[in-house]
Amino acid sequence: MRSALKITIAVAAFVPVLAFAQAKDGYLTDTAGGVVKAPGAGVCVRNSQWTPALAIAECDPDLVKKPAPVAQKVAPAAKPEAKPEAKPEAKPKKPQPLNIEEKIELQGMEFNKADMTDDNKKDLDSFIGNLAKANKQRSAVRIGAIIVTGHTDRIGSMKYNMKLSEKRAITVKDYIVSKGYDQKLIFWEGKGPKQPIPVTKFCDNKMKRKQLIECLAPNRRVTVEVVGQATPTPKPEAKPAAKPETKPETKPEAKPEAK
Repeated sequence: MRSALKITIAVAAFVPVLAFAQAKDGYLTDTAGGVVKAPGAGVCVRNSQWTPALAIAECDPDLVKKPAPVAQKVAPAAKPEAKPEAKPEAKPKKPQPLNIEEKIELQGMEFNKADMTDDNKKDLDSFIGNLAKANKQRSAVRIGAIIVTGHTDRIGSMKYNMKLSEKRAITVKDYIVSKGYDQKLIFWEGKGPKQPIPVTKFCDNKMKRKQLIECLAPNRRVTVEVVGQATPTPKPEAKPAAKPETKPETKPEAKPEAK
């Protein structure tokens, strides 16, 4: 089954730390419990559980409710006579970098196996390849972190499925590394059957086993999220409209006088 691509604009590049990071309360944390942040930009790494309700002031101050300021009465100060100031020449603004977050679901892995299918490899190659290309909106993406999350269906014990989901995440992580990406930028984890695809809730356990396995196929997947930065493509300056050429007035030729 082909993957479904989901794209969102979000956070920037991440601090290269351990290849394994814990996920807690919407953000990835290191072994000491601190929130993992991107190098340079200092942006926190969100995990797949993040929602605006989990935002913290350290990472997303704009999403945290701030107490309304208390209005204070201030006596109006005497206004000094305004003197005309010379306006400085406007300097061209530098384009602000774009924060990029793109996501893909590699679905349809075989039951009870951690191997990638040929379609999984083809989709992942295309997904990462597109990030390395410039388009009309941005330059090539400078990847700061790759988050790989393994998933399983609900068949089997929780303990077994957790280990299987981790194996699937590691398989995809190793494949990405084989394509030349630094494994220090890759964070991986296994979720087991904890985050099923919504449509699979209609898969009834009373189905025949083969039918149930086929129905739950979308859950046997690995999620790959890439975050980084790109430079916006500058818009071409509008050319002034060309003025129509004015033709010189033609004077009527003087007729010779009749003799």
